[in-house]
This record gives sequence, structure tokens and C-alpha cells, in this order.
Amino acid sequence: MNQFNKYFDHTLLKADATPMDILRLVTEAVQMDVAAVCVNGSHVRSARRFIDAAGSNVKVVAVAGFPLGAMSTNAKAYEVQLALEDGAHEIDLVMNVGQAKSGNWAYVEDEICAIAEMCHDDEAILKVIIETCLLTEDEIVRACQACEAANADFVKTSTGFSTGGAKAEDVALMKKTVGDRLQVKASGGIRTLADAKAMIDAGADRLGCSASVDIIKEFEAQG
Repeated sequence: MNQFNKYFDHTLLKADATPMDILRLVTEAVQMDVAAVCVNGSHVRSARRFIDAAGSNVKVVAVAGFPLGAMSTNAKAYEVQLALEDGAHEIDLVMNVGQAKSGNWAYVEDEICAIAEMCHDDEAILKVIIETCLLTEDEIVRACQACEAANADFVKTSTGFSTGGAKAEDVALMKKTVGDRLQVKASGGIRTLADAKAMIDAGADRLGCSASVDIIKEFEAQG
């Protein structure tokens, strides 16, 4: 696994995360040279400022529509606009799971397409969180197809704030569905090196983790 550290979006999305917690997160991310930090929108500007000052190539990911995905498309779009203005390189958008469960895939695709256009106009990457723990296998496939049709860049398993996190079998199904056309991010409950390897073996291109430091240290200790 070349550049194992680059699989990781070092993540802190808890409601009680303080500015000092975010500074610690970003400092760790820069030291480990991970792919990105993933934060809530109010922390994007400070995270980007610190990373730029450090001369690091670590990216800043902002979540949008988090964690439920049930707000209006206009609300999500405004949140994304602000995050991009504050310097986010990537957006992790929560899909409207209720609309997906009702079979209203046109709504799902139209929303993702609108956000994808905003992101790509700003040269930003869009990952779509489909919340696999709330979907059947057929719905996971259909959600991935909707993301592809709407020009998203990634499909992502989970917010980590619902009834379950990433499962290797869901990652494998997502990868089988999107092939090499989209990338796959596994997130939620990835706490050990064994967890991380299982997700990568299943097809994950990126891992969202709050335990990135411990996992990378475990990897390095094994040589």
C-alpha cells in the first residue's frame, strides 16, 4: 500500500469540537500528510488558513447537509457556496435518504447534479454520502447510479451519525456498481488497521476516520 497515509480524510465532526480541537486535528493531518481534513462548515476557513500557512498539500473537506440530508436543496446549495468561498477543496454532501427510500430518484439526481455543478465550477470534488445503513442492497446500487448520473466524483458510505457505519460488503457493492468511473469513500467505525485494510481491500479509495493517527502509527509499526 504505497502512500498509505493518503487514504485518510482525518475527521472531526462532533458538535462539541472547539477551535482548539480543530487546530489539533489539522496539525496532526499536516504532520501525517494525509489526503484531507474533514470538518463542519464553521471550521473551514481556519483549517484552510492553517494548512496554507504550513505549506501543506492536505485538502480541506467540508460536510454539507450533515448529518441527515433532509434539508432543502437550496439550503444545501447555500451551505456548499459558503464552504467553497471559505476555501474547501472538497464537499461531502449527504444525500436526501427519504427521497431515495420513496423512490424519488429524479429528486435525488437533480439535487446532486446541482451541487456537483457548483463544486466543479470551483474545481472542487464532490463526495455523496448515501448512508448505506439505511438502504437495501438494491437501494445502494440505485444510489450509486444516481450519483454517477449526476456527475459526483465519489460515493461515500456513511455519516457515522446514523444507525451504522461502513461495512466491507457495502464498499464492495458500491465499487462493483461504479467501477473506475467514480471513487469510493468508506467512513464510520473505522478504528483499527484491520478495519482500514478491509475497506481498502473491498475497493475504498478514501477512508474517513477520527482514528487516523492510531491507524497510521499501527501501519508504520508493522513496517
